[in-house]
Amino acid sequence: MSINLEEQYDKIYRYCYFKIHHKERAEDITQETFLRFFKNDSRMENEEAMRFLYTIAHNLCIDEYRKRQNLALDDAMESLDSTEKVLTQISVQNALGKLEPFERELLLLRYVNEVPISVIGKLQGISRFCVYRKITNATKKFKKYLEEEGI
Repeated sequence: MSINLEEQYDKIYRYCYFKIHHKERAEDITQETFLRFFKNDSRMENEEAMRFLYTIAHNLCIDEYRKRQNLALDDAMESLDSTEKVLTQISVQNALGKLEPFERELLLLRYVNEVPISVIGKLQGISRFCVYRKITNATKKFKKYLEEEGI
């Protein structure tokens, strides 16, 4: 296996945190993701291993979301210092909330976790050209929503 597990651990954590907005649960889900990943004894190539990790994390996040429908941004807000940061965070969350869930996930995978487009395509079951178009459209929509929020 040629993926950097420490780097992937951080990325999977961010992925989970952005999906469920709860620090401790994201840590738990990340650990569970890697436990399930290592439980599988097969040898995988880099992209296949990444896709497997994200599939496990995605499914665990869905399970968590079903358990806790109304998660708040309390943990994120506690760490922010100034009113401006809080307002910016709320504006970004509002803009993200206007996107379709699929669009939010694409932006998270591509720009936050820097997952290659080819891996995203395999993960979502669409071509890399389709991924590129969808990411481009989602980015335009996100920028438009940010402008509406005053950012």
